[in-house]
Amino acid sequence: MGDQLKGTVERIVFSNEEKQYLVAEFSPEDSREKITVTGVLPGVQCGESLILRGDWVSHPRHGKQFRVAEFRSHLPSSVHGIRKYLGSGLIPGIGKTYAGKIVDHFGQETLDVISTKSSRLREVPGIGKERARKIKEGWEEHRAFRSVMIFLQTYGVSAAKCLRLVKRYGESTEKILRANPYRLADEIDGIGFRTADQIAVNLGLPSDGPERIMAALSYTLQQAADEGHTAMVRGELLTQASEILGLPGDSVEPVLQRALKDEQLLGIESETLIQRPDLSRSESRLAKALLKLVWAPSALPSIRAEKAVEWAEAKAGFAFAPEQRQGLIAALKERVTILTGGPGTGKTTILSALVSILQAKKVRVGLASPTGRAAQRMSEATGAPAKTIHRLLEHDHGTGGFVHHEKKSLPLDFVIVDEVSMLDIRLAASLFAAVASGASVLLVGDPDQLPSVGPGDVLRNLIESERFPVVRLNRVYRQGGDSRIVDLAYQILGGNPAFPFAKGQGPSRPEVDGDVQWVLGEDPDTCLDRILRLVDYIPKAMPGIDPVRDVQVICPLHKGTIGVSNLNQKIKERLNRRRVEGEGLFSVGDKVIQSRNNYDLGVYNGDLGIVTRTDLGDGALEIEFSGNRIIVEKGHQGDLSLAYAITVHKSQGSEYPVLILPLMKQHFLLLRRNLVYTALTRGKQAVFFVGDPDAYAMAVRQTSVSKRLTDLVRKIRDRV
Repeated sequence: MGDQLKGTVERIVFSNEEKQYLVAEFSPEDSREKITVTGVLPGVQCGESLILRGDWVSHPRHGKQFRVAEFRSHLPSSVHGIRKYLGSGLIPGIGKTYAGKIVDHFGQETLDVISTKSSRLREVPGIGKERARKIKEGWEEHRAFRSVMIFLQTYGVSAAKCLRLVKRYGESTEKILRANPYRLADEIDGIGFRTADQIAVNLGLPSDGPERIMAALSYTLQQAADEGHTAMVRGELLTQASEILGLPGDSVEPVLQRALKDEQLLGIESETLIQRPDLSRSESRLAKALLKLVWAPSALPSIRAEKAVEWAEAKAGFAFAPEQRQGLIAALKERVTILTGGPGTGKTTILSALVSILQAKKVRVGLASPTGRAAQRMSEATGAPAKTIHRLLEHDHGTGGFVHHEKKSLPLDFVIVDEVSMLDIRLAASLFAAVASGASVLLVGDPDQLPSVGPGDVLRNLIESERFPVVRLNRVYRQGGDSRIVDLAYQILGGNPAFPFAKGQGPSRPEVDGDVQWVLGEDPDTCLDRILRLVDYIPKAMPGIDPVRDVQVICPLHKGTIGVSNLNQKIKERLNRRRVEGEGLFSVGDKVIQSRNNYDLGVYNGDLGIVTRTDLGDGALEIEFSGNRIIVEKGHQGDLSLAYAITVHKSQGSEYPVLILPLMKQHFLLLRRNLVYTALTRGKQAVFFVGDPDAYAMAVRQTSVSKRLTDLVRKIRDRV
């Protein structure tokens, strides 16, 4: 059973917020000597009274410690404990100063006053109506958070997700979880069916209940959406859901039928395909918005396209190629035009010329891209301001949607969107629904790149629908000198599996061996060693290159020796030794990436930043994103990860001065031609492949990419 201790937490020595692991200084009731306790202690604060059960252990460096297996908590009853507890910063509006004032005034009644008579807080000098309200709200949220953390700690639900639950459901959180834990999987990002099902099993809920079966159907469709599909074949949905549930198909079928009847799910083509209503609505919204643009009268002034192109050529100082002229003329004449092409095919030339023509005609033109880095590149290429799509549409804090939509269009006559291959169905629908009916649109993208991270296959579907003119740029122009990166990109697309440049055991000088080279690493450990050597070497060999901001490692997988997680830890140890014991997950100087759209902060999925401060109190960080310094509170840091290494998908739309790309045969499940092509074309000055050249050959030979199952093409064609 272990030993039992009762006492008070005096000081938090170390805290891992995500895992809720603490090292704390503890005062047992029956001893004057403080001891060190360690363990998973969710939500525990200084001053708290605890009953601990666990074992004494001897740490090789820190000596005797008490390792906690389980605990019960009591709110502090002594004035000393209450002062420590409130002064720990757990409640917004109460720091050490106000904790002292409140405890001095109310003594041992303090916690009862905050909990049941919060209006009396205004008796304390300096506390007005608003501060008293915030203290009360913070207290209730903390109590709910503690309750939920203790309830969910055995299920591996992180503190950040628990906080998200409490913010969603408030004091009713635990009651809701106990009544129907499957709501978690539908309503809270990052909590899936498996976790909800484990909670349900432990609560004794029936294995064949309709809530469980419906949750499994939703989970199966969500998994398909995570793989890019907006629909599933009915038979596949039933088979996969049955396997997840461990139930026969005839148990699942009636629940699916009821969901279709109640329109919780939608059937397409005589119910042979099944869609989630939200994804079906997004497809319908996008189809309607684009066809509205095609049919409505143009708001553009009269432009003689051929003459305008001649003017743009004179301004640029060179004649455009025939397909570039064709692209420009189509963009000026058609309402919705698609322009495709790989690197070096002259897309930038067309964009720059088009913007010049439109600006000369006083046309209100907007440039947008899915990512901040792509928008920045667009702006540099055209000389015109460009925004991310989220910033163009503007987040509406009141509704949670966007400021611009069908009823409040963007004040633009022409919208140019780059990196359209990255657009998922939801964002595409929101964007084009907000374009004014008289405006024109140019969509620019490379269909050979990886498709969007989110569900849908927007660029390919729009081309496949054959309802919009498509101009394809196929000729490569080598303005500014030869590029081995561009050469290799087209060799990959052509299916040549042989890596044509030098291969060596260690990095050689980029200025001697060109901008693409291979560093051999026959096994994962050797590959890792070569990557770390490159991280050291590149800034020395390439003056002006910052190893954190300018060098990016991108790789196919998250897990393993050559996965994103391990690479981030190893590269951080190499480049940033500022972390000290007691700090959180991030240190000053760390490169981080945002993994979820946060409209309140104005940072979005895929944004890269540098941590600039960690000393703000309450665990908050200051992070520089694209030149803007943002304060990220503790509750939002679950959406941040280290970004010394990122996945290929996360790199889309970005360019990096120097790229390190590990490829091993262990990555075989993801080795595809479009993955290597997308990764390579992120590099601007130099690309270092590291690993096994056979893995490269495997990827280039592998073209069979599973087609994403969507209903957008049919919806577009049915509206014509």
